[in-house]
Amino acid sequence: MKPLFVLLLTFLLATGIFKIFTTEYQYVKSGTIALCCMLLLTAIGHFKFTSGMALMLPDFIPAKRFIIYSTGFLEILLAIAFLFPKYRYAAGIIFIIFLILSLPFNIYAAIKHVNYETASYDGKGLLYLWFRIPMQLFLIVWTLIFALRVRFF
Repeated sequence: MKPLFVLLLTFLLATGIFKIFTTEYQYVKSGTIALCCMLLLTAIGHFKFTSGMALMLPDFIPAKRFIIYSTGFLEILLAIAFLFPKYRYAAGIIFIIFLILSLPFNIYAAIKHVNYETASYDGKGLLYLWFRIPMQLFLIVWTLIFALRVRFF
């Protein structure tokens, strides 16, 4: 829920600031700035809640902490790349792939009731997926619109 809040609030703030200072709304810049801020927030979680996020990975996966740190660094790199038009398209493709690849781990975590913030198994369980799956689809569409510039209408 926090990433969605940060994404939408940042988008609204950036849109308003661009309107005030440039007299245009500049939705694409606002959308990519919002992606940047959201990814920086989620990246922080990889470093703050490493143990809990490691529980989201099945037992047969080795080097869990390394994977969690690596994906945190990836999110930081993607956040920075979204700010540069030259790298925005590639960052968008990588981010969409990342979202798709991370979905099975979110499903696994929901089945196991993982609470990544407390590194325990008292999470919301499958109810988590009712928010997480639509959220990931929303992020894919957001990325298609603002980073890849796909027009749906």
